[in-house]
Amino acid sequence: MPKRSRKRRGADAGEVTPPRRGPIPKTPGEIDAMAASGAVLAECLDILEAAVVPGITTLALDEMAEEFIRGRGGVPSFKGYHGFPGTICPSVNEEVVHAIPGPYVLTEGDIISIDCGVTLDGWVSDSARTLPVGAVSRAATDLMDATRRALAAGISQARVGGRTGDIGAAVQDVVERAGFNVVRTLVGHGVGRSMHEEPQVPNFGTAGTGVLLEEGVVIAIEPMVTQNDPEVVMGGDGWVVATRDQGLAAHFEHTVAVTASGPRILTRRGA
Repeated sequence: MPKRSRKRRGADAGEVTPPRRGPIPKTPGEIDAMAASGAVLAECLDILEAAVVPGITTLALDEMAEEFIRGRGGVPSFKGYHGFPGTICPSVNEEVVHAIPGPYVLTEGDIISIDCGVTLDGWVSDSARTLPVGAVSRAATDLMDATRRALAAGISQARVGGRTGDIGAAVQDVVERAGFNVVRTLVGHGVGRSMHEEPQVPNFGTAGTGVLLEEGVVIAIEPMVTQNDPEVVMGGDGWVVATRDQGLAAHFEHTVAVTASGPRILTRRGA
């Protein structure tokens, strides 16, 4: 679940304030515990991906996710978070993030971003994927592909001694070379015992700048990419964030540990 960036009064949309406190490095054992949480989440998203077909509602997907997570001994991290009512954020087409599950019926040609979090033994994992509903347009396919590649590029920069700006610059480069744009008012974040920890991890920036990445830091890297205009607007429910121009949006996310041997993706099976 992305975090809204903190900006100083009068700052432009791309300016993110320095964190008020530093990241919280995790021990190897704690990272293993987060990987166990992430494995449950990865399996949950695999199940949902198979269930994304024309005719299913976003509420039905949400109910499937909650049943699976609780059945594996976990707790849905999003449910009740600042009052959020669902287990997943099922954001469709122009919706970027934070959509509330409901009666919307997926239709052939839609794309849906499913963002979900799992808390297992007190440790949070956070991951998202954007999926096609049946056959989708070439534009939608290209957008999803670019966002997926941007995530991989960002993860490759999550190394000891690097900086958050290295991640943002890598994401931004892939996205903009593909002809798309990154959302600047929503950012990735640290993860651990809490859903949102320091540091903030923007999807844009300058290499060599930002917060230093130490061994043991765990972050959610999550490119949020728009087809055209990068500006977003808040929906009337106070939760969903959508593209201002109603163009398509995509969102991919992994929880990643910065380790001495390189980035470790914690939200996949066998991590």
